[in-house]
Amino acid sequence: MRFRIERGALTDAVAWAARVLPARSPVPVLGGLLLDAADGRLRVSGLDFEASACVEAEACTERAGTVLVMGRRLLDICKVLPDGPVECATEGSRFTVTGDGARFGLSLLPLDDYPAPPSLPEVRGAVDAPEFAAAVAHVAVAAGRDDTLPTLTGIRLVLDGSTMTLAATDRYRFAVHTLPWKATAPDVAADVVVSARRLTEIARSLGRPGLVSVAVDGGSVGFEHAGMRSTVRLLDGRLPHHDKLFAMDGPTEAVTDRARLAEAVKRVSVVADGGSPLQMSFSGGPGGSVLLQAGYEDDVASQSLPATVEGAEEMTVAFNPAYLMDALSSFDGETVRLSLMGPGRRALLTGGEDTENPAYRHLLMSVKPAML
Repeated sequence: MRFRIERGALTDAVAWAARVLPARSPVPVLGGLLLDAADGRLRVSGLDFEASACVEAEACTERAGTVLVMGRRLLDICKVLPDGPVECATEGSRFTVTGDGARFGLSLLPLDDYPAPPSLPEVRGAVDAPEFAAAVAHVAVAAGRDDTLPTLTGIRLVLDGSTMTLAATDRYRFAVHTLPWKATAPDVAADVVVSARRLTEIARSLGRPGLVSVAVDGGSVGFEHAGMRSTVRLLDGRLPHHDKLFAMDGPTEAVTDRARLAEAVKRVSVVADGGSPLQMSFSGGPGGSVLLQAGYEDDVASQSLPATVEGAEEMTVAFNPAYLMDALSSFDGETVRLSLMGPGRRALLTGGEDTENPAYRHLLMSVKPAML
């Protein structure tokens, strides 16, 4: 094997494929990256027991070949290589990387011990890459972090006709984002759970405009975009349906500036030690407002913001400040709408401008307000 490639292109390809490599593995070859050079292309692949990644980059191939080298060590080398063209080659039992006078040699791993990379499942359709990446980022904040409840660490992916729905919950909050997608057939349908961490890694790599092909079978989901391909093993179990939870009967509606509210939550919650709640008191009328308060006894904080309130003249609710901050930070618009059912009950956050059928919704469970 011998090929030449730009240092930036090699680094990007190796970094993207190396993200699926396990931190520790009883199988040493799973720490390797498979490099396959042929016909003016370099294909870099990595896998573990849960996910796989494969990316292609342009390269000037002098001698085709395939090698397996330690992935993280190769990534470390790529990061310190001088800018400019890089020449890579196999020399005996080593893989050499040379650029602008710098030279590195890596031992080759046995190809015979490397498992065959999984094939991409059946493609079910495609979705706009930036829209998909934004939707994953929105709902991932509500996914659980407790590995003893693995299903709750996932994102529910539902394909139904021309609609894709992403949803996540940790039992205390529930985020849902719906977006259009182009199915390969009118009867395409799927309802699966994918690791939120893995799906977030994939979404963050979708920096180029275009369509992402989505492939699903009974055991995995796959994504292909701009020469990059990933597969992720599905999680067992099912996340709960959200339709009834999101049905709000006669709520009090409050709309306020999202950025200012997020700043106020961050400011006031400084005194909310030990996960104590942040209290929000809404007042209606011409001079509507929301008063944020936190703390106990001597250490207290408060801030008032203007708000448009419809429904009950006055309502006081309280939230976990970290959960509320996560929810507010996941929105992009200038304003946020809070649909409130009362203390200790559900509260639905949507974009302030989205009055009907909002694409993104975030449900929080409020707690009983504390005495300040």
